[in-house]
Amino acid sequence: MSSKARIGLLGPFPMNGGDGTHSYAKNSTLQRKSADAVRGKIGEAIAEKLDMETLCSGGKSFHIADFGCSTGPNTFIAIQNILESVERKFKTQCPTSQTPEFQAFFNDQASNDFNSLFTTLPLDRQYFAAGVPGSFHGRLFPDSSLHFAYSSTALHWLSKVPEELLDKNSPSFNKGRIYYTNTLDKVVDAYSSQFAKDMEIFLDARAKEVVAGGMLVMTMPGQPNGIPHCQTGLGMSIDYLESCFLDMVNEGIISEAKVDSFNLPMYSATLEEMKELIQRNGSFNVEKTELTMANGELQLQSYSSYTGRILQMHLRAGMEEMISKHFGTEIIDDLFDRYAMKVEYFFHRLQSSERKGALLFVVLKRK
Repeated sequence: MSSKARIGLLGPFPMNGGDGTHSYAKNSTLQRKSADAVRGKIGEAIAEKLDMETLCSGGKSFHIADFGCSTGPNTFIAIQNILESVERKFKTQCPTSQTPEFQAFFNDQASNDFNSLFTTLPLDRQYFAAGVPGSFHGRLFPDSSLHFAYSSTALHWLSKVPEELLDKNSPSFNKGRIYYTNTLDKVVDAYSSQFAKDMEIFLDARAKEVVAGGMLVMTMPGQPNGIPHCQTGLGMSIDYLESCFLDMVNEGIISEAKVDSFNLPMYSATLEEMKELIQRNGSFNVEKTELTMANGELQLQSYSSYTGRILQMHLRAGMEEMISKHFGTEIIDDLFDRYAMKVEYFFHRLQSSERKGALLFVVLKRK
């Protein structure tokens, strides 16, 4: 699951804050594996495509922003890796010039636990740090103020649940489901349409904020062509969660109406969808777009060292606030205990080579 605070029809839902047992800070190594999978690719893109001489000609500082930073160490690791790659490129391209100062901006919803985030800032950091609260589905920075914009496992979260999924009179009413796996095509279309609207807003905002020649790097869960949604690691994980809800409906613990009115606001785009949205925006040159580890290697590496209990903790860290808001806090322990047992029972499916997943990796350069 993502590391980020998101907003649904009921309001913003942050990842679990603090550093407790169920916090995101303690349960986010899956997200870190996704970031680690493309760390070298980001370094290559900076080395080959970023023109430091031009970017630093107008000032003495270099501005980096992480959109959807949440809490915990992942954002700090990512910022440090970007900073080191930029610094190496600068020293190679401008060996006689003074290295610029670095300013790092950490963005997430206002409800994110920024107190915990800044309490754990690395003491030996080589940058000035600032928090920027607010949804990344909109403007957050002045015109042409960022040199490098970054977002990891955040942009698959939608700004809201598509409203037609909750309308009993709509052909897209997602009855008995909480996601778009194993459901009607119209439901998938509603999710895809909302993702497109959100991504258009995100790209438009970043196009105004990133300087000419600056970079925008994005990673998020992607959907390989020809692979059903229910056969990806993410799709299967949500299907198991959905089945736990339905078990609780059958046992009279929660109502069927409550499940019918709950949908997870996230979507895994295909490579073709992303390319079309970038082209439609028209403000960026495409340096790289790919589905990395599309043969399921990333998922298999991740899941092979995890138990059902640990995967449950990751999911809970990302979704507890959202689920509690809709169903109440009293079901949380029971729900996730059921989920852990279900994942343990079906663990071989998550590790199966035919269950494929992918990470969408995009490198853009502002025209």
